[in-house]
Amino acid sequence: MEISYHGHSVVKIQSNGKTILIDPFINGNGQTDLNVADEAPDIILLTHGHNDHVGDTVELAKKKDALVIAPNELANWISWQGVKAHPMHIGGAKEFDFGKVKFTQAFHGSSYVTENNEIIYMGMPAGILLFIEGLTIYHAGDTALFSDMKLIGERHPIDIAFLPIGDNFTMGPEDAACAVSFLMPKIVVPVHYNTFPPIEQDPQIFADLVQNAEVQILKAGEKVNCS
Repeated sequence: MEISYHGHSVVKIQSNGKTILIDPFINGNGQTDLNVADEAPDIILLTHGHNDHVGDTVELAKKKDALVIAPNELANWISWQGVKAHPMHIGGAKEFDFGKVKFTQAFHGSSYVTENNEIIYMGMPAGILLFIEGLTIYHAGDTALFSDMKLIGERHPIDIAFLPIGDNFTMGPEDAACAVSFLMPKIVVPVHYNTFPPIEQDPQIFADLVQNAEVQILKAGEKVNCS
């Protein structure tokens, strides 16, 4: 299995011949190394409906009739775009042929802005727990720090966590470091920073604050070292 980071909040997981993309914001993402023309995922996981997370989901999913798994309202809207979607919600889990997905709470917003500046409500934002090939991967999506992260870490021992550190819209480095102490992952990768001016951060500040977890600061295209 290969787990790689691709700028902003984009994560790619390649497992058992299948490609999973989480929050595939590619076009308009100055931090990514990916090109929509080159990607053809089998599964897409979405944390919430903001444009910088839904990204290129519809175009990507139509290439191979990929399954999109997302919170209920967002999944319904995605299905109306001619894409195969499976709706879930916070606290719910389901076994798929590639692994198990469980949605957790996140404290943020969730809406999609159309080309006509129409704001479409997309339900609740979420984080994602992915259980795959014996690993537990947590993608927090966009979120503030919240104390129930302790419960997530206690109930589902996490191998790899992807946590936002950009501040302004999500946790900043200090709160994200506190989140690490709650979640207790073995490895943590900072995400959702330096894409836009309001979320410019030095990830080393976050790394210096973290205790009892291995921080891997990845450039776009680099893989998580799970060894």
